[in-house]
Amino acid sequence: MILLFMFSAVYSVNGQTAQQRLKIAAKNKKTELANFKTSLVSDYALEKARLDKAVKMNNWKIKETLSNGKKIELQSIGEDGSPLYYETYSDEAGLVSRASTLNTDGLMGLHLDGDGMKVGVWDAGVALNNHVEYTSRLTIGDNDAEVDAHATRVSGSIISTGLKKDAKGVANMAKIVSHDWTRDKIEVTEAAANGLLLSNHSYGIMADRVPDWYFGAYTKVAQDWDKIMYNAPYYLMVTAAGNAQKSGDNETPSYGSTADGFDVLLGFTISKNNITVAGANSSIDNNGNLKSADVSTYSSFGPVDDGRIKPDIAGNGGSVLSTDSASNTSYDTSSGTSMATPGVTGSLLLLQQYNQELYGEYMKAATLKGLALHTADDIDDQGPDYKMGWGIMNAKNAAEVLNNKDFSSHIAEESLENGNSFSFDVTAAGNETLIASISWTDVESSFINSGELNATTAALVNDLDIRITQNGQTFFPWKLNPAQANSAATKGDNLVDPFERIEIPNAEGIYTITVTHKGELENMVQDFSFIVSGVMMTTCSISAPETINLKETETSSVNLTWNASEDALYEIQYKEVNQEEWVTEYISVNNFSWKALLLDTTYSFRLRTFCSQNIASEYSDVATFTFKGEETELEILNALSTDSEIPFNVYPNPAVDEIQLNIQTTENTMYRIMSTSGVELKMASATNSRINVSDLPSGLYILQIQDLDINKTTKFYKY
Repeated sequence: MILLFMFSAVYSVNGQTAQQRLKIAAKNKKTELANFKTSLVSDYALEKARLDKAVKMNNWKIKETLSNGKKIELQSIGEDGSPLYYETYSDEAGLVSRASTLNTDGLMGLHLDGDGMKVGVWDAGVALNNHVEYTSRLTIGDNDAEVDAHATRVSGSIISTGLKKDAKGVANMAKIVSHDWTRDKIEVTEAAANGLLLSNHSYGIMADRVPDWYFGAYTKVAQDWDKIMYNAPYYLMVTAAGNAQKSGDNETPSYGSTADGFDVLLGFTISKNNITVAGANSSIDNNGNLKSADVSTYSSFGPVDDGRIKPDIAGNGGSVLSTDSASNTSYDTSSGTSMATPGVTGSLLLLQQYNQELYGEYMKAATLKGLALHTADDIDDQGPDYKMGWGIMNAKNAAEVLNNKDFSSHIAEESLENGNSFSFDVTAAGNETLIASISWTDVESSFINSGELNATTAALVNDLDIRITQNGQTFFPWKLNPAQANSAATKGDNLVDPFERIEIPNAEGIYTITVTHKGELENMVQDFSFIVSGVMMTTCSISAPETINLKETETSSVNLTWNASEDALYEIQYKEVNQEEWVTEYISVNNFSWKALLLDTTYSFRLRTFCSQNIASEYSDVATFTFKGEETELEILNALSTDSEIPFNVYPNPAVDEIQLNIQTTENTMYRIMSTSGVELKMASATNSRINVSDLPSGLYILQIQDLDINKTTKFYKY
């Protein structure tokens, strides 16, 4: 059995501290961000003056509440003079599945709830900040903004405590800073410069008020967001794809007819460096496995004009109960990609928390995005598509890849210099799918579409490539063809996406993974994140050492040895038998010299094998001995079963503290527990084949079972 273990004594398990935010901020391109913020502030002032003039001239409404209750607001004017209204994306909805497996009492037992973590939410207004589901964990970034029901529901989907069980948020102990969308780019630039990791944007440009060329076009708003993320490499924007699939708003899509629903993505959903979330209906079993899924009937499809894979990923569909702004105890059911998006955002926040707990640091945005796309559930095993991107978000898979780092997976943040290549060899066992991917935060494109319908100019600036080779055979990454947007993905040279993934089912043997680039790299270097799973990163065997021997005994010491495992680290624990606490050490050799022992004193020793920082075996059987100098003899006490006469289990969990016999007892079956010197400590009936030992301190004991048919004696050790 594999035991998941964390060196909690080394790394803090708290959330993002002020010191950690400063550490992230120090890695940002602060000068570029400060200059860009100044530019955005200037642009905002000019845009506001331009809007005021256009509103008066055209009799446009700046803000409007539609008949369905949705709020819209005039945000800017396009290059062609089109009014660009922001709207919230709510129609039908759902939280991401499998995030609950990371929570306290979840399947994985990880106790990840976002405690101390912070996320930014930008929306039509700000959330109700005194709702009973989060109270002090939500603060307002724009104090003059209106309280908004949509913003309240989005925020609750991320951080609600769960006082009403069905409304529990994905990261139900996290914190939110809530803003309205009026100055979103300016505020995010500042927040990202100061260490913000994630922000949620469940809104976008209204589809029925722009000309057809806007759909799929890389415009200035997409460029601006790419620039923010490039200069703040730990910051990741998560945005809703929108609900325009059946709107009929794009009369000249790049593929198919208007009724097919393709090519309806707009604005910042088309950014290269963010994650754009589609809506899906899915069925998940009790073990967190995807049983079935399909795209929701409202969710906006790609492709974008240059053929990139957008949306990137899908959130679980279905109606979502969340907090409402009518009162601080009200709830409401909401829907749309608006509500799929906070589920993904919350899941990503938990993965950042988990990485920090495991390794003492946060992932770059490219690593976090790459991990989500690397581990997403491929619906039909045919690669990505333009409806749900790489598939359904699977936080459970992502957490397992993180935990198995350096055991069955590899995650690294690398840099590729101009003209150079990167190479890495891996070994696969033949019974899993080898998956290798690269993800990078690309420089913003200098090309901005200003009116060309379905322009195919690639927004990608630095084009990296991943290949896997073995015995003369080359394996290529997935790619999509926008001219055949409804067709299955193929494999080949991907020219447009800043994420590439290769899969080799039932991979066996040694493979070489190579990363190269085309042309000249902008800025002469490109950072990238490298993720591999389904491989053997070590020859270490996850099994407890089976044989512990006394190699040498001297007047005040013993030397213990055990069977070695290649590439292993050992955690050894030792103590006097009656002490409650074990002394723990970590060593890389298969022997231990135990010194300064006292004559006629009984000692215990156990150990386990670590094959990576987080992957360890169970503990070995306890070796117990009474030290008698050179006459010392070792006795092995199996914590799971003792001698063959009366096998039983002794559970070290203090909440259990019982012996379970594997023999059928009756009301006449008696047990007696004695010290090793023969002093009787307990005697009673062995009811239901169980014996409670919670009142005994840890140590070595003699157990006797007796009735008309049984009279047997054995020893056991209580932890």
